[in-house]
Amino acid sequence: MVSADDTMSADSAYRLACEGTGLLWQGDFQNARQLLQALVRRLEPKAKKSKKPAPPVSPAQAFNLHRQALGQRARVLGQLLIPMDADYSIPLRRAPDLRQACTEAWGPTDGQACMVSLRELLGLVGAHEWRKKGLEIAALGVPPLNRIHPHYGVFSPVRGEYLDLVAQAPLPPACLDKSGMAFDIGVGTGVLSAILARRGVQGIIATDQDPRALACAKDNLSRLKLNPRVELLQADLFPAQQADLIVCNPPWLPARPSSALEHAIYDEDSRMLCGFLQGLRAHLNPSGEGWLILSDLAEHLELRPRQSLLDWIAQAGLQIKARHDIAPRHSKVNDAQDSLHAFRVKEITSLWVLTAA
Repeated sequence: MVSADDTMSADSAYRLACEGTGLLWQGDFQNARQLLQALVRRLEPKAKKSKKPAPPVSPAQAFNLHRQALGQRARVLGQLLIPMDADYSIPLRRAPDLRQACTEAWGPTDGQACMVSLRELLGLVGAHEWRKKGLEIAALGVPPLNRIHPHYGVFSPVRGEYLDLVAQAPLPPACLDKSGMAFDIGVGTGVLSAILARRGVQGIIATDQDPRALACAKDNLSRLKLNPRVELLQADLFPAQQADLIVCNPPWLPARPSSALEHAIYDEDSRMLCGFLQGLRAHLNPSGEGWLILSDLAEHLELRPRQSLLDWIAQAGLQIKARHDIAPRHSKVNDAQDSLHAFRVKEITSLWVLTAA
């Protein structure tokens, strides 16, 4: 680690960061932000700068190269460090007061001064703004009771198409009875539980292993005035009871996560997907349905063939009653510079309606 300040050039900082040297910033905070932006520019993929076409690779190789590039980017940008006092204040010129955002993300201070990656700190500030402003969810109706407020470390429901599927798929009639029950497996922000409750489902048990997700869901359901309808439970997949509807939106790509937040994106060895399918039949009422929400991007990337999913469904004693499909609307679909663009444009998100065979 070396000391760095306003006199260090971006080229020098980039060379040191690529070598794995930490840069402990001692200069102006806003200049540190500018240096971080300069490092980002130097990390732009070489393919964008080269006139030579990239050699052809398989879809799986393209995915691995994409993840390698993201990992290298994170390592280099993570070398720019900011000092932080014991109360989360930043002892630098023109530094903002980020104590509230840090407390929300990390909890009360332990009374020790520390250093933190500026990249992580800015991500934390972004999460604080998301939490403060919230995200408007069309499937929840009209303002003001239609916003979800993601917490730091809990995946934000920015892909509205899968929410539309849950909002529009026909509900099993038993869900709407007084004794009707639904499970939301992997509750996250609580958005799917909220949609089901708004659609008239009488009772919902929502599970998650992550205490941070459960706290986030509790906050959102309280804001939406839906907390009496939803019981939150820390559990790995299913509660002990049976239900008329069981909804699960597992991570869509079978790969190893490298951070806490990536557990919402990557499902190593399809563990959660297989666990849901294997346990679904035992937790369904006789006329119940399981709703599996899954993108087929893994199939286009040749990470998991469609036949594997179909085999797992059959082996679990389940059958496919229906399937509802929707095309993605997120920004990367239209970003031709994205390294996975050729696969994203083919992506379809599906809600698989499963019943006992």
